[in-house]
Formats: sequence, structure tokens, C-alpha cells
Amino acid sequence: MVVGKINPTYSLYNYNTTVNSVNPKIQNQQSIGNVCSAPSFTAQTVQLNPNQKVTLRTELSNKDEKKKYNEVCAKLDRNTKKVVNTLLKNGVLLNNNSDDKSTVLDNLHKIATEQRAQGLSNSGILRDTIATIAYPFLITQQFGDIPSNYRQAAILANNTFKNNSSDIRQASDDIDVEHSGTCVAASTEFKLAKQMPAEFARIAQELSSTKLAATKRIKLENLADNTLNGVWLLNAFDMPFKLHNNYNDADLLLAPDKNAIIRAQIQTTDKDPEERTPLDVLMQSTFMQIGSQQSYNTLTDKRGGKFNQNDKGLIEFEKTFTESVVFDKNILSVTYQTVDENARLIGYETDLDTMKRHLLTALDMGENIIIGYTQTNENNIIVNGHEITIVGYKKDDKGKLNFICNDTDDGISRPIVYSEDYLLPKIHHAALPKEVVENDMNIVPNWEEGVDMFKQMRKQQAA
Repeated sequence: MVVGKINPTYSLYNYNTTVNSVNPKIQNQQSIGNVCSAPSFTAQTVQLNPNQKVTLRTELSNKDEKKKYNEVCAKLDRNTKKVVNTLLKNGVLLNNNSDDKSTVLDNLHKIATEQRAQGLSNSGILRDTIATIAYPFLITQQFGDIPSNYRQAAILANNTFKNNSSDIRQASDDIDVEHSGTCVAASTEFKLAKQMPAEFARIAQELSSTKLAATKRIKLENLADNTLNGVWLLNAFDMPFKLHNNYNDADLLLAPDKNAIIRAQIQTTDKDPEERTPLDVLMQSTFMQIGSQQSYNTLTDKRGGKFNQNDKGLIEFEKTFTESVVFDKNILSVTYQTVDENARLIGYETDLDTMKRHLLTALDMGENIIIGYTQTNENNIIVNGHEITIVGYKKDDKGKLNFICNDTDDGISRPIVYSEDYLLPKIHHAALPKEVVENDMNIVPNWEEGVDMFKQMRKQQAA
């Protein structure tokens, strides 16, 4: 897991492409040093039917699978049964690209028949998991309101260990989250559901179970160049883990923050249209915990941790670590924009044609690419940033290339299209497989970036 070589002080401390939610209703842009929102891109909606070039199993092959299928369907309404049947016919239901080789069906059956965490319903988590796998564009990062019957419990939970009266008042106000900073987490959730439905179902099952946690086995080589540096990263991010005897693998414990269950319970009984599902809450909290060094609070959508000076969202370094853990893959966060210490966009690390080639190559490999884009003012100062996912591309009637994308914060549960002329200049960074970019870009290992960050932080603290 590595990031493109950029100015580490600016990009890792001050630049928050991943911190800001995008709310199309917000007109006033705030400075990058604050929590800010950007107006959403104007985009065309499209329907997307990706072609899967994989070996698919489309028939139940034994008594156990038939039994599980029938028991799952017995818990569903007529329309959702049709969705499950479609998942069987298109090869998704029996997909087993998961950490333990369990299928989507195996995990749906556990959700349907085993006890869920307190305040969550089997039928609700089952329905949400099926719907999200069938159509990941439903995923949103929009928080819901806290109804009066939950409000006191939420305030008490958020005021734990607070004694100062002003802190208590602030904590009571902070639970009313208007603009979400979970774009990285929601994009990761989307990519997982779309690319690895069996792993998505496995994690959904474990996070919503009574243990409220999922295990994940990773190869340390997907984090760093050797075992010691991989362990350093895990420790730096405060990840609970157990090292295997071969010193090549580690078992991680992935879990939402302790307040996530309150939000999930609220969404179970009081979800409004366009708000997150209980499953979205658990997934996004878990991924925020991974990136924020286990410091996230779902009640306030704020985080602490050692790498980010802002209390919202995840920075690029944290985002790359999160993706590498979730997908157990050597993810490169390739930085394309050159930005000075005043947050001014002054150029690009490579030409736009090379950037486009990187994106198209990764898409042709079957990757969904999480990117961070920026918006600038008349002086080319970056004022906003956001994370979205590129899922495909097509050419229009005039032969112009367009990128098909998903935005978890645009209020549109469908793919959207941006022309290459519009999108490419706005891309600050993109998460890409190592082999796509290693011959074109100057790459610095992520653990080296982390060491540099620690050194700079120590200097700042000592000054």
C-alpha cells in the first residue's frame, strides 16, 4: 500500500479531500481549514449493466444449498424473493469470493436464522443486505435525525466521561449531524458490495451479529514491503490484530464504534427515505474506525486520532490504509494534482492522457476506482473535496469519453456520468492497483509516509 509522492506536510495534514460531504443544497463554500461542503457536480444519470467476465455458478447444487435458499426465501416478501432469484441466475448468490470462502447465500442464511445485535431485526438486515448487493447504488452516507424517544439515550451516550458543563452542552448539540463526512467509508462500502458481494455479505452478517464485529485475515505484504513495516502500520492505526506464526498474515478485528449501535437502532425503527440503512451505519462506522485509528464517534460523525488535524472524515493516507485492509490488496493512492502550501492547485504530477490511461486500464481489469476530486475558486485555491467511485466508461455519440460514477452523497441512487474533460482535471488522487502505475509514477511506500508524518507531528508538538 503506497501513495504517490507529494508534499507530505500539506497533503497529509491540511488537505481534506476525504473529509467533506457534498450537499447540493449548500451554496456557500467554506475555507479548506474548516469542515466544508461542496455543491455536487451536475451530472447525467444512466443505467449501468456491467459485464462480468468470471466463472459463475447459477444453480443450487446440493441439499444444503437448497435448504438454505428455501429458508432465506421463507423470510422474504414476494418482490425480495424475485431479487434473490435474480442473484442466483446471475451468479451472485453462490459467489464465494470472501475471506472464509463462504457464499452470499451462506451469509444471508445466517442473517435470516441467527440472532442479530440488540435492537436490530433479522428481516431488516436481511432485506438491506440483499438490496445493497443487488444494487449498490442504493448506498448513501446521509445521516438520519434522532427521534425524541431516542434523544435522551443518545445524549447520555455522547456525554460519557464529560464533566465540564460547556462540553456537555456541546456534546448534546453535536448529535444533530447535518452533513456527513463518511464519503470514504461509504465509497468503500459501495466498492465492496459491487466487487466482492460474498465478502460484503460476510462482513454484514458479522457486524450485525451479537458480537458486533468481523474478523479479517490480511497479508502483511499488502500493507508494506516487509512484515515489520506492516506490523508498524497496524500498530500506528491502533488496529486490534493477531500475527500468524508464519509472520506473513494477520487476523484483524473490524468493529464499529460503541455508539454505532444507537444510530443503527434508530434507523431500524425510524428510517426516512434517502437516509442510511442500519447496515450502512455499521459498515461506515467500521471503515471510519479503521482509518481514524479507532477514534470515530457515530453519534457526532467526528473523529480524533493522530494523523488528521480535522475532526471530520479521513485524509488520503488513512483512506489508503482502510482500502488496503478491507480488500486485502496492495492499493496505491496515486496523487495527480500538484498543490502548494497555500492549497493552490499549481499543476499535475503527470499529463491527463497518462491519468486517463491509468483509469481505463484499471477499469478494464474489473476495478472500481475510488477517487478524490477537488473544486477550486477563481484563484485556483482548493475550497472543497469529495470522494466518489468510477465504475465504468463509455463513449457518447460524438466519440467523446465519459466516466460512469457513483456518488454516495448526491441524493441520486443511480450511476452518473462525467465527461473526461470535466472530471480528469479535478482528480486529486485515485486508488489504483500497483501494476497499473508503477512504471509511470514516482511512488513512496505508505509506511514511509507514516514515519514522515510522525516526525513532523513531533516537531510541531515540540515547537
